[in-house]
Amino acid sequence: MPSLPLRLSALFLALGLSACDDAPRFTEAEPGEARSGGSTTVRKTDQNAFSLPSANLPPSRRVDFSVGNSFFRNPWVIAPSTTTARDGLGPLFNTNACQGCHIKDGRGHPPEPDDANAVSMLVRLSIPDAPAYAKVIEQLGVVPEPVYGGQFQDMAVPGVAPEGKVRVDYTPVKVSFKDGTEVELRKPSLNITQLNYGPMHPDTRFSARVAPPMIGLGLLEAIPEEAILANAEAQAKAKEGIAGRPNRVWDDVQQKTVLGRFGWKAGQPNLNQQNVHAFSGDMGLTTRLRPFDDCTDAQTDCKQAPNGNGPDGEPEVSDNILRLVLFYSRNLAVPARRDVSAPEVLAGKNLFYQAGCQSCHTPKYTTAANAAEPELANQVIRPYSDLLLHDMGDGLADNRSEFQAGGRDWRTPPLWGIGLTQAVSGHTQFLHDGRARNLLEAVLWHGGEASAARQQVLSFNAEQRAALLAFLNSL
Repeated sequence: MPSLPLRLSALFLALGLSACDDAPRFTEAEPGEARSGGSTTVRKTDQNAFSLPSANLPPSRRVDFSVGNSFFRNPWVIAPSTTTARDGLGPLFNTNACQGCHIKDGRGHPPEPDDANAVSMLVRLSIPDAPAYAKVIEQLGVVPEPVYGGQFQDMAVPGVAPEGKVRVDYTPVKVSFKDGTEVELRKPSLNITQLNYGPMHPDTRFSARVAPPMIGLGLLEAIPEEAILANAEAQAKAKEGIAGRPNRVWDDVQQKTVLGRFGWKAGQPNLNQQNVHAFSGDMGLTTRLRPFDDCTDAQTDCKQAPNGNGPDGEPEVSDNILRLVLFYSRNLAVPARRDVSAPEVLAGKNLFYQAGCQSCHTPKYTTAANAAEPELANQVIRPYSDLLLHDMGDGLADNRSEFQAGGRDWRTPPLWGIGLTQAVSGHTQFLHDGRARNLLEAVLWHGGEASAARQQVLSFNAEQRAALLAFLNSL
């Protein structure tokens, strides 16, 4: 049987990869490449692949992981209740449990036509910035819609009207490859109906967001800030049309502007604040950092509804529960890659580089020595993201700013685990609003700074497309 390099040489010829291309040529897997999360990497590939603790988490620390999991997974209830550790849901909310959006710790999806609620997709709201709202913009990054706030909530407790209903319709968009193969994309149209608190501001901006996967978040938090900023500097120096920028966002604890890392537009600086805002916006639960229900002045029934705060003003989500959920979300492990040495996967990796995808989907980092959890420190990880904002063109634009992110900007999403989406989440719907029904559609929606990469992919023949998808599905 021919050696792997000889078989790859034959495959490269078949796929039209010439030796004179500037992109690297991978003829074998890199050392440690299968371990996307370094020593934290786990080996499971079934429906529970995203729900495991870091492989190097000792048994003595797995108790906190399990307790955090229970608060992440189990539903919260309406106050007042005998279940005092989990009461206070609402009055307005999108789901009654973190797992309601992050199903099996995986990826959410847009609502189907017959769904009563959007559940694992939410809609952000804002109105245009204005000088009068300078302090609000500094701390929230946006000006919330005056009546409905910054997030549309389509569920409510009894006695309080939900804000309305969310529906997504689609129109077809046809795209053709150089070889004549045609693909039909779907362009979403967001419809907000049955508004229960009156009309919205006439210039309201909307942004649909599906829940992202939970894996590897602690590792992303542990990437040194200078490594992220170095990505932006290198892209600017290269002058190749890729110009990633960091978002600068408000830190509720430090009371100052810092680097943004989390969320579809990198609008949150750290996992604790991400969790706090999710508890507030998604489930209407108070914390010490956000001790108020998510009601606007126009929503009087919401403001007057009972809450689950303790007799001495303790928030609905205690500091200890918040700590446990933070520990859980930091330590959800990244699954190992599959088939990293397979000839088709290696060929697809070369095509990924040939198209320039790695310019934004930065493959590798080493986490900081002073990571928040010792198991996450000094790990060589492969998330395939630069964690920067990029102009992705009009096709993906939501026309809604968020701190320093513009209406066409999105943070590069990590690709690790993406090939297990079907196994974990039961679907393959990608991008910020779930419009792409598979990975190829997701690639073809790329525009703006990624236009050259998209055009390169459109030139690929059927074998090349299959190889590229084999590589992506191995991640």
